[in-house]
This record gives sequence, structure tokens and C-alpha cells, in this order.
Amino acid sequence: MAKKSMIEREKKRTKLIQKYNTTRQKLKNKLNNKLTFIEQIDLQRQLQKLPRNSSPCRKRNRCWKTGRGRGFYRDFGLSRHVLREMSHNCLLPGIKKASW
Repeated sequence: MAKKSMIEREKKRTKLIQKYNTTRQKLKNKLNNKLTFIEQIDLQRQLQKLPRNSSPCRKRNRCWKTGRGRGFYRDFGLSRHVLREMSHNCLLPGIKKASW
């Protein structure tokens, strides 16, 4: 189990990402247009004034059951430990233990 503080921090980041998503996209779209150098610098400064945790790349994928951040399988949203346990208990359809 991950620490509660880390899980809550991720929830806070998710809220910030959703809150600033439209403003970040507008600024990035303006930056992609042909502008003068001074206008580009001004837009970059506006982007930098946004909170750091509002950037989508700061979000970490976590297991929905345990909150573990490492060994994450995107297809299931689970960490490797939980994926193994659930597949052994036949709780995940279509998953079988490999044997050869």
C-alpha cells in the first residue's frame, strides 16, 4: 500500500491538471502560430506562471487498488503484484499463467 499522503498528492495534481487544462492548451496553441520573438517570450512566461503540478507530465500512474506507483500495467490499471494475485484467483478474464 502506498502512503496516504502520496495518494492524496496525486488526487490534488489531477484536480490541478483539469483546472488549468484549457488555459494551458490556449497558450500552447498561440505558441504554435507564427509570432514574433518577443510575443513568444511573453507566452512562455505566462506558461511558466501556471502551477507546476498543473502539467500533465507530473501525474503518475498508480494502481487503483493499492496506490503503488511502480510496476504499473496500463491495460488493467493495476500494479504487478495485484495483477498476479488477481490472475491466480481467476478474477481477470482472459489471463492465464504461462507454462511451457
